[in-house]
Amino acid sequence: MATNPKPQPVANNQPHPTPEAEEVFRRWIRFLDEEFYRHRSPERRAEIVRDQLYQLYLGRPHGGKPNVTLSSELPGNVLSMSLDPENVTVEAEYFGGIDEAEFSVRKPLLWFWKMFDRSPIGLNLWLGMRFRCMLGRHIFEHMGSGVKIHNGVDLTYGYKLSIGDGAIIHQGVLLHDRGGITIGKNAVIGSFVRIFSHSYANEGTDEVKLLPTTIGDGARIGSHEIIMGGTHIGAGEVVGHYPAYKV
Repeated sequence: MATNPKPQPVANNQPHPTPEAEEVFRRWIRFLDEEFYRHRSPERRAEIVRDQLYQLYLGRPHGGKPNVTLSSELPGNVLSMSLDPENVTVEAEYFGGIDEAEFSVRKPLLWFWKMFDRSPIGLNLWLGMRFRCMLGRHIFEHMGSGVKIHNGVDLTYGYKLSIGDGAIIHQGVLLHDRGGITIGKNAVIGSFVRIFSHSYANEGTDEVKLLPTTIGDGARIGSHEIIMGGTHIGAGEVVGHYPAYKV
């Protein structure tokens, strides 16, 4: 006769980097946090992000003038120039109704967010969660404590996003906060969920209606679900299929 397996105990010793690596990781995040609190001008923030990405991607400090006359060096020049937030455009800049003042101070940080995740170290779970929480404090309208944000979470404006204490956002989630998104305390957003906060007034037109979206405290959104603009999900509500455990 088959018997129900006993539930496996949750390990108390969570995966962890070596003490030496942890000390370096924490120093780097603390340094960036202090720099972004100290500097709020878009130009200075862009320089900070550019310098950090140079070392993450190219393994060397930024400096020197590239030789743009040699065709053989064009790919390298394209890469190095694209590490500077001032040389790139992002989707949000093409939308109407953007708050230029709010967005401009966040654009370098949004580029840092995207490029960190696309770098090899973006897959370092321990480091990545702490990096994103630090950066989120400088991007979001509100960033709670104890939040966990996994790799590949995509943001639009950032300044219209509020995340409550203890919320968990899994990999590949889209937070299209054009009209505003509020995620409550201890809510869990499953992998590859799409959350919108706008709709189009009429089919076939570009006229946009901004519709704030709210995910209540303790709500659970199953993987690959789509939450349309203007949706209000109540506290503790479950949308889609969601397991009884949290990861």
